[in-house]
Amino acid sequence: MKHILDELENRRALAQAGGGAARIEKQHAKGKLTARERLEILLDKESFEEYDMFVEHRCHDFGMADKTVPGDGVVTGQGTINGRLVYVFAKDFTVMGGSLSLAHAQKICKVQDMALKNGAPIIGLFDAGGARIQEGVDALGGYAEVFQRNVLASGVIPQISVIMGPCAGGDVYSPAMTDFIFMVRDTSYLYVTGPEVVKTVTNEVVTHEELGGRQNARQGFRCGRGRV
Repeated sequence: MKHILDELENRRALAQAGGGAARIEKQHAKGKLTARERLEILLDKESFEEYDMFVEHRCHDFGMADKTVPGDGVVTGQGTINGRLVYVFAKDFTVMGGSLSLAHAQKICKVQDMALKNGAPIIGLFDAGGARIQEGVDALGGYAEVFQRNVLASGVIPQISVIMGPCAGGDVYSPAMTDFIFMVRDTSYLYVTGPEVVKTVTNEVVTHEELGGRQNARQGFRCGRGRV
């Protein structure tokens, strides 16, 4: 039995390490916290109950079979804020840039469903670059499931998005359908696609701030439900 418990603790430590020490240090060097550090600050002490810590993606194409990390780039679960129940998910930029796979999407959908069923708010901490290109349509289908739940929850439970880093694609569409959007000055950006793609397609040179900074995001969401 002891060797089984030891293996469990080893797997838990591996999952909690995310993309590894080097990538965590790189995240800190940018002035950003990791997904788990953010949740530790957000939630009441020792209230977080994590779901699906050991979930891994199921993609075997493009060498992905050898690139699995427990948790697959998103930390999900429930906790309390000032004693009140909330459901949360936090994108882990240290794991493949926080990109969304099918398994990653299913983790988010699970907490969305639980929040809706229990009438509790859901909070998403976003720091990711959109769909995981190696999974193609599977990843995009995962986003469709997340979006559907955004719509079903609209007007029923509070949906809160906190933009903690550069976000593109689906990680912009989903927050746009939530009730409140918070952004971090000089760190977070919202755009359909980044400056590099804009330059390639239109030959226009723009900065991250010009394209998706908080002021431009405010203009973009002014006509929607979201509030920056």
